[in-house]
Amino acid sequence: MLISCPYCGPRDVSEFTYQGDGNRGRPDPASTDQAEWNAYVYDRLNPAGDHNEIWQHSGGCRSHLAVIRNTVTHKISSISFVRKPGAGA
Repeated sequence: MLISCPYCGPRDVSEFTYQGDGNRGRPDPASTDQAEWNAYVYDRLNPAGDHNEIWQHSGGCRSHLAVIRNTVTHKISSISFVRKPGAGA
């Protein structure tokens, strides 16, 4: 599978690290709700079709990318930076 980094161009998937589901919301770090944290850490959906994912170009420019990928065909329909290049933390 090729992922086309907006900065580096098309690269093999081996240069990237999957960072997780782009739709999941992280609980408040100060939260002590054990059920909420268990759901965040362990519950995963396995959708068939287009899915919003976060990937890091770990073998290249190190950018985090928002990728919409079809989980059945692996066709990528959209890639963008999670943050604008040069933006602070």
